[in-house]
Amino acid sequence: MALKVYLSGEIHTDWREQIIDGAQALEVSFSAPVTDHDASDDCGVAILGSEENKYWHDHKGAMVNAIRTRKGISDADVVVVRFGDKYKQWNAAFDAGYAAALGKSVVVLSPPEHQHALKEVHAAALAVAEEPRQVVEILRYVLTGTLPG
Repeated sequence: MALKVYLSGEIHTDWREQIIDGAQALEVSFSAPVTDHDASDDCGVAILGSEENKYWHDHKGAMVNAIRTRKGISDADVVVVRFGDKYKQWNAAFDAGYAAALGKSVVVLSPPEHQHALKEVHAAALAVAEEPRQVVEILRYVLTGTLPG
């Protein structure tokens, strides 16, 4: 068995690399949004033309990025959604809801202090992890039936 995993959410830490490195021995392929913050924010105007109004600037970028996001989530077997400490990731919550609506297996990766704020997102997930290594262990267990240790 092999898994396709989409890594959604927070882009300011190395959590994706930790999961990808930890899963090297597993039959897992990963996809993700563009994690270069400036490229992600400016892709719409860079490709489709500038906008004076910041709303339309952001809207163009969101639409172009949505092409990649929808494809990644649609193709995935498992969607991992990371909520970090620094910013409110409304887009991550949207991705989690979209994935759940498509019937995807959702794993949320979030700190314990976000439990209350994410209770509805957590309720839709099949697992809630606090550390990237726990996500790797979930993937290992799903693929091999092997417990950690």
